[in-house]
Amino acid sequence: MNVEEEIQKLEEEIHRLGSLQPDGSYKVTFGVLFNDDRCANIFEALVGTLRAAKKRKIVAFPGELLLQGVHDQVEITLRPSPPPPQAAVSAAAATS
Repeated sequence: MNVEEEIQKLEEEIHRLGSLQPDGSYKVTFGVLFNDDRCANIFEALVGTLRAAKKRKIVAFPGELLLQGVHDQVEITLRPSPPPPQAAVSAAAATS
């Protein structure tokens, strides 16, 4: 699995384990992700996948490195997906 595929899987798992926020984002703690059996089977290096997703601005969390135990309560935010281009055009036309 390449990095892009792993990030896509990470997004799916955050949707599954996280809670939807009013702004359309999802939040989950590092401990919930790290200790989930399904995630353990999918991700060889969860921290590496999180760092790659953060670099691409797909997720947000404080600091650079998350460690089991120490950072179990740190919230990871999956940013809301931008609307498809057609929806953005329709929304702009509706407000004009």
